[in-house]
Amino acid sequence: QLSSWIQCFVLFWQMCCDCCLLGKVMKEMSLPCDKNLPVSHQCGVVSQTCCLEEASGSKNPVDPKWKCAHLCLKNNTCACVKGYRLNSDGKNCDDINECLMGLSDCRAGERCINTEGSFRCQREVSCGTGYELTDSNNCKDIDECETGIHNCGPQFNCQNTQGSFRCIPKAKCDNGFIQDALGNCIDINECVTLTNPCHRGQICVNSLGSYSCQRNSVNCGRGYHLSEDGSRCVDIDECKGSEEVCPGHACINQVGSYRCECATGYNFNSISRTCEDVNECRYYPGRLCAHKCENTLGSYKCSCTSGFKLANDGRNCDDVNECETNPCSQECANVYGSYQCYCRRGYQLSDIDGLTCEDIDECALPTGGHICTYRCRNTPGSFTCICPAEGYTLATNGRSCQDIDECAAGSHTCTANESCFNIQGGFRCLSFDCPNNYKRVGETSARIQGSDTIRCSKSCQPNDIACVLDPIHSVSHTFISLPTFREFVKPEEIVFLRTTVPVYSSYQFGGYDVRFDILEGNVENAFDIIKRVESGRFLGVVRQVKPLVGPVETVLKLSMRNLSSHGDAGQNIINVHVFVSAFWF
Repeated sequence: QLSSWIQCFVLFWQMCCDCCLLGKVMKEMSLPCDKNLPVSHQCGVVSQTCCLEEASGSKNPVDPKWKCAHLCLKNNTCACVKGYRLNSDGKNCDDINECLMGLSDCRAGERCINTEGSFRCQREVSCGTGYELTDSNNCKDIDECETGIHNCGPQFNCQNTQGSFRCIPKAKCDNGFIQDALGNCIDINECVTLTNPCHRGQICVNSLGSYSCQRNSVNCGRGYHLSEDGSRCVDIDECKGSEEVCPGHACINQVGSYRCECATGYNFNSISRTCEDVNECRYYPGRLCAHKCENTLGSYKCSCTSGFKLANDGRNCDDVNECETNPCSQECANVYGSYQCYCRRGYQLSDIDGLTCEDIDECALPTGGHICTYRCRNTPGSFTCICPAEGYTLATNGRSCQDIDECAAGSHTCTANESCFNIQGGFRCLSFDCPNNYKRVGETSARIQGSDTIRCSKSCQPNDIACVLDPIHSVSHTFISLPTFREFVKPEEIVFLRTTVPVYSSYQFGGYDVRFDILEGNVENAFDIIKRVESGRFLGVVRQVKPLVGPVETVLKLSMRNLSSHGDAGQNIINVHVFVSAFWF
C-alpha cells in the first residue's frame, strides 16, 4: 500500500509541474491567465495560479522543495485546489466527498459517485432502446437510418423517429390497393372493409382495385331460407319445427344445421342416434344425490333440477324462489321447484313464453259482440262500450245504449201543429188529418207514444148513400219504433189487432169470421200477419219475419175485415207507421 501511495504521489507532482509550466508559457505568450483550456479542473487551477504568480514574480508553487502538497501562498501557508481541503497538518490535502456533503448538482434520477478531487453523476435508469447515453449524462436518440442499423427492405426508405425508426414505402399504391409489410400493393376488399357498401337488396362483389354492387339473387342452401326482404339467407331453426328432431333431449340450433345435446349423464351415439348413459352413478341409484348424480372423471357431483339450487352439504337441493328475480310481467307465485305467472283481471298469460301478460280483447271474444249493445272498444286490461254519436246515451250499466227520448226531454223541433214521436236514436214530427167523411176520435197530444192510436171514425153526411155503403168503418194510425236486430233467428211479433166480438157469438150459426190483410207498405216482404184466438176472441198478429237494416221507414196498411154468411160486415183500416233505426241490438 505504501508503494502505491508513493507512486500516486509522484504522478500527482508530475501533473502539477506540467500544469504549472503550462501557466508560465501562457504568461510568456501574453495570453490571459483565465483562458479556458481543454484540461481537467485541477490542472486549470494550477495553471492559472502559476500564471498569476509568474506575473507577480513569486516562486513556483509546485517547486518540489516546497512543503505544500498543492499550493503555497505568499504568507508561506499551504492551500488546496478545488475538490480538496487542507489536512490538519497544514500541508497535505484531503479529498472532499461532495456526495456525502450534498455539494453535488446531480438531477433527479441520477446517482452521485465521488471521485478524487471531484464527483460525477450517473443515471440510475438506462436510456432504453433507441437511445444512447452521452458524456453529459443525457439520453440521445440513436439515428438508426444514419447508422445503418435499421431493417428496412430495398422497397422502403428509412425515416428516423424518436427512439425508433419507420420504413416508408418508396412506391405509392393506386386507389383500391394497400401496401403490405413487404411493400407490395395488394387489393383492398371493400366488401369487407366498408360498412354497407351497397344498397339494400344488393350484394357486394369485390374486384381487383375496386368493387361492384349487383342485384341479390339469393339461392339458399339446406338449413337456410330467404329473409322477408329477399336480401339474404336466414338460418332455419330446426329445433322449433313441427317435427321433433331430438326426441327426449335438447335440440341445439346451429348455423345451417342443428345438433342434439343429450341430457346430463348421457352421451350421444352417432350410430344409433340415441343418448346412452355412461354414468357410474347408476351403481348407487338414489344414494348419492337428492336429485341428479352427474358423472365426472374419477368421481361424481350432485346437481339439482330446474327450480332448485344445491344445498351447502353438496347433496340436497333447496327450492329457488324465482319470483325474487321478477320473471313475470305482472304477478308471480313461487311453487316448489318452479313458479307460476298469473295476470290481473283483463289480461291473460301468453301461450308463447308463459311470462308475459297480454291484454284480453274482450271485444274480439266469441261473446264480445254481446258485451255492448252497440259497439265495443278494447282498452288495456278492460273495454268500454260506445253508443251512436246522436240519439243515444250510455246506460248506468256501462254496456247498454239507452235511447234519448227527445219528445219527453223537449229537445225536439216539432211545431205546435205537429206531434212528436220518439224513435230509436231520434224523433219524428207527425201530423195527421182524417179523410173525407171521417172525423177524429179524441184529441191528439203533442207527444205520441208507442201505445197511442189516432183513430178516425166514419161520419157520413145526410143522404150520402155511397158513404153509408162504404164497408170501411174506421181508419186509425199507430206507431212503432224497431231496431236493426243483430241476430234475427225467429219472427218478432210487433203489432196486435184485437177484435171485440167473441169467436162463438150469436152469429155462429151464420158463420162469422175475421180476415186480416196487409194491403200496402210491406217493404221487402219483411212482415206478415197471422190470425189466432186469444181469450175467446180473434187476434191479428203482425210479425217481422225478415231482418231489415235501418234506417227504414214504412207505413203498413192493415185491413181487419169482419165476414159473415150474409156478406161483408165491416172493415177497419189500421195504418202502422214503422220506423226501423240503424242501431244494432
